[in-house]
Amino acid sequence: MAAYLSLIVEDDPELSDIFKYILTSVGLETEIVRDGQRALDRLGEIVPDIVLLDINLPYVSGLEILTHIKADPRLTATKVVVVTANPHAANGLDDRADLVLVKPVSFQQTRELFDRLVQNIATSG
Repeated sequence: MAAYLSLIVEDDPELSDIFKYILTSVGLETEIVRDGQRALDRLGEIVPDIVLLDINLPYVSGLEILTHIKADPRLTATKVVVVTANPHAANGLDDRADLVLVKPVSFQQTRELFDRLVQNIATSG
């Protein structure tokens, strides 16, 4: 299977390391950025297959990053998985994100969801 690139945008170092472990375990190359401005900078340089996106970030919010991703023609095939602790915010994102997870998230469930998402990318790509 080809290596796919994921960008983890999460300011909590422990949680971002857990996400990296999960995404690596399903065959994704991963990169972590811990603030919104750095995420926008990297999205100008790379085209990830998947972006795992926290909403509450320093400097630039996850919502602004999501809007940027959806407006950038280079990123039309990029899948966006939003992870938020705010269930009210999650309700309003279903039509903009490919998947919305509400924290806390289970390790096993998250791994299974990303495994399916990678399989979906592989079969549609």
